[in-house]
Amino acid sequence: MKPRLYTKYVSEVVPALKEKRGYTNVHQIPRIEKIVVNMGVNSSAEKGSLEEAVKDLSAITGRKPVISKSKKSVASFKLREGQPIGCRVTLRREAMYEFFDRLVTASLPRIRDFRGISPRQFDGRGSFSMGLPDQTIFPEIELDKIKRQQGMDITIVTSAKNNEEAYDLLKLMGMPFAK
Repeated sequence: MKPRLYTKYVSEVVPALKEKRGYTNVHQIPRIEKIVVNMGVNSSAEKGSLEEAVKDLSAITGRKPVISKSKKSVASFKLREGQPIGCRVTLRREAMYEFFDRLVTASLPRIRDFRGISPRQFDGRGSFSMGLPDQTIFPEIELDKIKRQQGMDITIVTSAKNNEEAYDLLKLMGMPFAK
């Protein structure tokens, strides 16, 4: 069974974008290609923080995270080459649509004093990146088992050529942008 947001994309978003932008070919219409969720962790400060981040990220996304390691040593950051510095998950296809649906409908409205996401976080080539202050906005996380708050970065990569196309796509998909 296809995710709810994918059927919305096919039935509502594609015709609306085709009419608004005047696309002649179906392959010109922008689509979401992947979503990357990243958690950076200072594992040298607190033992076990990386394992907690991996556990939380796997609960949020439903996929096992890949542990990111540093590529080179930086003495001023007390960082050594090969030291684990975070974890990330790349979501595609059905898992991507399910995560985006949960993010927009359940998680973002749980942010305190939420007035929308800033539309200035596009990179110029159609990708959208945003940071979340902590992982407790997701309903999959049990608040009693949280030892410390951990922020995360979410990058939504689209096939749009510019920011305006990507903005229209994400707006029609339900992303709550601020005015």
